[in-house]
Amino acid sequence: MDAATATVDTGMKMAAMGLAIGLGVVGPGIGLGLATKAIIESIARQPEVEGQVSKYFWVGAGLIEACAIYALLVVILIGFVI
Repeated sequence: MDAATATVDTGMKMAAMGLAIGLGVVGPGIGLGLATKAIIESIARQPEVEGQVSKYFWVGAGLIEACAIYALLVVILIGFVI
């Protein structure tokens, strides 16, 4: 493999990594924003349910963030394995 081919391969790998993490965090970002908006509105309407609603929010937020972590794992695999 000559230097030009290696440079193109590296560039394509970097572009794939950027695209994977960029698109991989769009959904979780939107989802977490909507979930946060919903919990703030529900606590504003009924402050007495804050403890109960917050518990479910943290579980949901963890599941949403798992999607972003999977995108990060894909980027790491692209960077080090492929």
